[in-house]
Amino acid sequence: MKVSVVAQSAREVPADLLALPVFQLPEKGWKLPTGAAALDRALSGALSAAIAAGDFRGKRGQTHLAYGGGKVSARRVLLIGLGEEGKLDGEALRRAAGQAVRSAAKRSAKRVAVLAPRTRRIQPPDVAQALAEGAVLGAYTFTRYRTEKSDPPAKSCALLFEDAKARTAAREGVRRGVTIADSQNVARDLSNEPGGDLPPTALAREAAKVAREVGLRCRALGVPELKKKKMGGILAVGAGSSRPPRLIIMEHGRKAKSGRGRPTVCLVGKGITFDSGGISIKPSAAMDEMKHDMSGAAAVVGAMRAVALLDLPLHVVGIIPAAENLPSSTAYRPGDVVRTSSGKTIEILNTDAEGRVVLSDALHFGRTEYKPAAMIDLATLTGAAVIALGSWASGALGNDDALVERVKEAGESSGERVWQLPLWEEHREAIRSRIADIKNTGGREGGTITAAAFLSHFTEGTPWVHLDIAATAWTSKTTPCQPAGATGVGVRLLVEFLRNFRSR
Repeated sequence: MKVSVVAQSAREVPADLLALPVFQLPEKGWKLPTGAAALDRALSGALSAAIAAGDFRGKRGQTHLAYGGGKVSARRVLLIGLGEEGKLDGEALRRAAGQAVRSAAKRSAKRVAVLAPRTRRIQPPDVAQALAEGAVLGAYTFTRYRTEKSDPPAKSCALLFEDAKARTAAREGVRRGVTIADSQNVARDLSNEPGGDLPPTALAREAAKVAREVGLRCRALGVPELKKKKMGGILAVGAGSSRPPRLIIMEHGRKAKSGRGRPTVCLVGKGITFDSGGISIKPSAAMDEMKHDMSGAAAVVGAMRAVALLDLPLHVVGIIPAAENLPSSTAYRPGDVVRTSSGKTIEILNTDAEGRVVLSDALHFGRTEYKPAAMIDLATLTGAAVIALGSWASGALGNDDALVERVKEAGESSGERVWQLPLWEEHREAIRSRIADIKNTGGREGGTITAAAFLSHFTEGTPWVHLDIAATAWTSKTTPCQPAGATGVGVRLLVEFLRNFRSR
């Protein structure tokens, strides 16, 4: 979708659908914002009549559709409620723009315009970024495998800023918002792709394709290289499939040659391209959704794309351990002991706890190869995260509370909320093994936390945050910015975190 900032008034802009985001109106003494008031007069009071009748009050998410007349260039006018102005945030703006483009798609409307609300709570560039993100995310569809396609998305969205100075500042916000949202849609595409069509080698090719398009460096380690580096975790999980594992590395910028210069940040994404559970096979119900068990990897690919296009002044490395977890005569078994590249050994109690096993090698690789100032991993790791936090937040755990706090702040700003869970020494004790160094499951109690405790053994000495996105990477519900399926969660959060990253 093309998103632009235009200087036309709400009355003059040629659009198939013009959206007017409006703050919640008081029961008495209400008035429409300046741009909407002028438009209302041109519509012979149609908007104010709807408000007076109680059909629209500006509550968050509420809409009312009116049709244009001879004095208005837009064919349709859609009022969209933003809720109370004192509670306005970027997510309300994203959802408003998403509602506009999805409403347009239902009516086969191709040109959308949105009148940016005037507010002192959020600066024009950030208003523009949020609206651009919402428009691009709301227009997303995954129809690659459908022969009949319905509700084609709108092709363009014009953002109207009444103030000339605000328009100039908004254009940079639009560029940033479109870049980030397009990158999130790349992640959505990867996670929505059927596992049969996206084995580890294909995921590596897609990462390389993205890298070529935006100027990243990219390489993928095959089985001989994984063996040479003694990455027993990735090799063990991938052993049950005829389609071999890979370790994918994407790189932006250069590592500082001294203690000064661009800091290094490693992003690590779990890339299980299909997860049957292996020998500890999952129930068949909803197993089809396990094609998105590489959503952490998808988020890293999308974030790396945005990092390159925004040319962030950092050295950022994306690391993706990719494998397919299937049962076969060559699959790893419960009771096996796996030796990782760090030298630590893992007792396998459940082959369906495979994500942490592949991440063990990837985290050690990132920590030792790049010596980063910070490391963040994203993984659809535990069903316990779904129970603990629902779909409203990703779980955050780590070994550096200050770093976790910065990730939380980025989550609030980006609309991809995270919530910190504790990580204590008792949790590390819970995954100690009697016959190996650690075991790959600590049981049902505190499952999200003991999984992170497992990972912490491979991050020692490096500031690290683990994000469990099991509950947020996939949805069966449709919202203004999100159709059912893969969400691409993590892309906006990571980019926001990196845009504001400073080494301590």
